[in-house]
Amino acid sequence: MSKDTPAETVESFGRDVQRVKAEIAKMIVGQDDIVDGVLTCLLAGGQALLEGVPGLGKTMLVRTLAESMRLEFSRIQFTPDLMPADILGTTVLSEDKHGGTKLEFRKGPIFANIVLADEVNRATPKTQSALLEVMQEHSVTIGGTTYKMDEPYFVLATQNPLEMEGTYPLPEAQLDRFLFKLQVEFPSRDELHAILDRTTGADTPEVKPVLDRETILKMRKVVRDVAVARHVQDYAIRVLEATHPGRPGSPDSVNRFVRFGGSPRGVQATLLAAKIRALFDGRFSASIDDVRWATKPALRHRMILNFEGEAEGVRTDQVLEDILKAVPETAK
Repeated sequence: MSKDTPAETVESFGRDVQRVKAEIAKMIVGQDDIVDGVLTCLLAGGQALLEGVPGLGKTMLVRTLAESMRLEFSRIQFTPDLMPADILGTTVLSEDKHGGTKLEFRKGPIFANIVLADEVNRATPKTQSALLEVMQEHSVTIGGTTYKMDEPYFVLATQNPLEMEGTYPLPEAQLDRFLFKLQVEFPSRDELHAILDRTTGADTPEVKPVLDRETILKMRKVVRDVAVARHVQDYAIRVLEATHPGRPGSPDSVNRFVRFGGSPRGVQATLLAAKIRALFDGRFSASIDDVRWATKPALRHRMILNFEGEAEGVRTDQVLEDILKAVPETAK
């Protein structure tokens, strides 16, 4: 990617993103917001949590993303009997070339560039914690030896919002480790027609690799260089503060239905995503509109409703809507 001028850098960044989107569009119909959200998490160096019923193409999206980027892909199906060693790897006794024995570490499926943790809420808290530690540290320590993950490293976890029997919901402290929580919606009728035409016909689309790991790491650096004006950063902070009940800028719905608001990680995620949104739009500085776009996916899983909010079926997205309406663009 060119580093001569900001304009050339933004143009090159946009071309690379569009090439990836074009490859994903060969396999995935619609879901533009989800594709943008997943790419945002990847380019920000964060992780993503996808929530949606089975059959909406979550696994296909992640596999296609990996294929379009020449990245190693691994899929882990989480079940109640899955143990931490099943995903991290284990030390085994093996025979060396001289006929003796030695301890050898065999890597688990977590050692890949893009890891799909399918139905992560079906695994026990012990196994969930092992995964989330790797997500945070990008390394695994087994038998006193630390193994670093190859960058870029991206974990995308999915969970089914319908089936609750036999699941272990992720605790709030672990949900906070995800940069975005993305909600995969059911496709429209036209999109269903397109899906059927594409999946029940004779032709099978072929995804071609268009990016490599070095380019992705350069793109991540470009994201960090995007400018954010002080008033834009201040707006993001005031939105985060408004998620906490009892604060001066908190709307009535927050004071009534929310027990705890978002953490500082929430505003970090919001600002990084706003920078990437600006680059998607061909700009080298983030705006307040970019912050608004990032607010829901960055904060919806970081707010804890109180008993009244849970009992009345309040959605955190609606509370965030109220916050965005209530928080002025400039501080008073």
